[in-house]
Amino acid sequence: MDGNGRWAETRGLSRSEGHREGLKATRRAVEFFANRGAQALTVFAFSSENWQRPREEVEALFDLFVSAIEAELPELIERAVRLRFIGEREDFPEQLRQRMTEAENATGVNAGMTFVVALGYGGRWDILQAALRWVREARNGEPDFETFESYLSTAGLPPLDLLIRTGGEQRISNFLLWQSAYAELCFLDVLWPDIDETALQAALDVYARRQRRFGCTGAQLQVHDA
Repeated sequence: MDGNGRWAETRGLSRSEGHREGLKATRRAVEFFANRGAQALTVFAFSSENWQRPREEVEALFDLFVSAIEAELPELIERAVRLRFIGEREDFPEQLRQRMTEAENATGVNAGMTFVVALGYGGRWDILQAALRWVREARNGEPDFETFESYLSTAGLPPLDLLIRTGGEQRISNFLLWQSAYAELCFLDVLWPDIDETALQAALDVYARRQRRFGCTGAQLQVHDA
């Protein structure tokens, strides 16, 4: 969800105001994908590298996360959306950690789309913590792909099909590195606060035109489909 800060700066606003507008865009994205039957939607809200940002911005983000959880929880419950957080939350303020746990518990029985919020997350961190868990817990045998994935923070989620990055940058910036191995990538020039149904539908249209071969040839897939 790239572009909150730039969106604000071009309008002479604070970066915090850009993050608040970004929250509105997140609401639109959740509604868009939930209405289209997506099994899961994962958003990158705060990376492990974002700790390097100015302290005032980080603290404002944490306050925004707390208020957003409190404000959005009733609608998520009404829509039967399950909320899940991934990432290292140990260094977060106690109030934020409590709200995260409460929201996960409150939506845990929901059977609709799973809305995953990555906070304090990094793809390299995810792979490393999974490897360390394997070493500690799996005393015999060697890890296969399926078993190793059960140690990732995204365990139990469906495979990642489409990764969208807004803001015009064409990199994935340490997001879902393992999970995106065969995902289709779509880069949008739209800044995140300006994201709307038209832009998201354009991304889905791009995805629909892709042929996902998973190492096979196009001819092999045609034979299989026939």
